[in-house]
Amino acid sequence: MNAIRWRDAMATALYGPHGFFVSGSGPADHFRTSVHASPAFAAAVFRLVSRLDAALGFPTPFDVVDVGAGRGELLRALAALAHGSATPDAAATPLARRLRLTAVELAPRPADLPRHIAWATEPPTGITGLLTATEWLDNVPLDVAVPTDTGWRYHLVDPNTGEETPGPPLTPEDLTWLTTWHPTPTRTPTTTPPPPPSAPGTAPVIKRFASTEGPEPDANLLITGLGERVEVGRGRDLAWGGVVGRLRRGVALAVDYGHLRGRRPVAGTLTGYRNGRQVPPVPDGSCDITAHVAIDSVAAAGARVAGCAYTLLTQREALRALGADGGRPALSLAGTDPAGYVRALAAASAVAELTDPAGLGGHHWLLQPVGVAVDALMAR
Repeated sequence: MNAIRWRDAMATALYGPHGFFVSGSGPADHFRTSVHASPAFAAAVFRLVSRLDAALGFPTPFDVVDVGAGRGELLRALAALAHGSATPDAAATPLARRLRLTAVELAPRPADLPRHIAWATEPPTGITGLLTATEWLDNVPLDVAVPTDTGWRYHLVDPNTGEETPGPPLTPEDLTWLTTWHPTPTRTPTTTPPPPPSAPGTAPVIKRFASTEGPEPDANLLITGLGERVEVGRGRDLAWGGVVGRLRRGVALAVDYGHLRGRRPVAGTLTGYRNGRQVPPVPDGSCDITAHVAIDSVAAAGARVAGCAYTLLTQREALRALGADGGRPALSLAGTDPAGYVRALAAASAVAELTDPAGLGGHHWLLQPVGVAVDALMAR
C-alpha cells in the first residue's frame, strides 16, 4: 500500500500535471455551482460590483479577480453585463471602460476566452475591487485526522485505491487547529462497532449534480458512517488569508458550503464527483475531491490578515439583499404579456434554486472587507 497524507493526495489528484482540474474539460461537466445554475447569480454579483465600485469612489481600474475560475464562466457573464451584451435591450455601463478582469486557475487558458479577460495561476497583488472565490475553498487540499489510543493521527490514503490507514501523529500546528476549531469529546477506547450508515437520502448533498438524474442510490452514504474523523482545515485558513492579503481596497468574497464550530459533521464530508454523480473519493485524478469548509475558521484567518471584521451570510440572505428574491410574477402579467410572464416565471424559478435553503441557498457568503464598509453594500 503506497499511502500518503490526504493533503498531498488531493493536491496531486486535483492540481498535478494530470490532475482533475488541470487536464480535464472543466468543473461544469461534473457538477453545477451557483455560477452554472443560473445567470441570476452573476447578475447579483454584478450588483455587488456596482455598489462596491461606488463605495470605492469609482477607481480606475476596478478589479474583479476570480480565484478558482473554472473556465471563466463568472467573468464572462460579468463582462457581458458590464458591456451591455447580456440581453438584447441592455446598454453598456460606465464601469465597462474601467473593468479589469482576471481569472486565476492552474488549467490552461481556454481557447475561446475573450482577450479582455486575463488568465493567471495566482492572484495579482494590489487589487482594488472584488476578489471572488466560488466553491474554491472546498477544493483546497486538506488532511484528515483520526483518533487512536495514542492520540490524533493523520489518516493516510492510497491514491490508487482510496484505502486508508492511520499514520503519524499530527504536527503541533494541526493539533492546535483541531482542538481550537473542531473540538471533540475525549475518545474512550472501545470495541463497540460503529453505528450503521444512514438510510439513503438522509445525508446532506453538498453539490448540485450536473446530471439531472442526481446521485447514485447510495452516493450520499459516502459522506456518513465512516466513523469519527476530522478534516483539518488549517491549510484552507492559510489559503484564504493569502488571497485576502492581495487586496489593497475592496472585498474578498468566498461562496461555499461549510459548517460552524459546534455543528461539525462527526464523520467528515470528504467525497468525490464525476460526470454529475457522487462517487467514492479515490484521489487518482479521475474525479473531483471535495470537503465542506470550516467557514468560521477561514473567516477568522481572513479577518486577522485584513485587520477588520468579516460578514457571514447565507446565500439566500445575500442574494435577496442584492435584489434576487425569486418572487413569482403577478398573474395579471399572463393576460397582458404571456411571453413576458413565462420569461419572468422561468427567472423566478432559477432564483428559487439559488436561494433554496436546503440546497445552494444554504451556502455561505463570507465577505471580508479591506478599507470599505460591507453594511451598505448588502443593504436591501
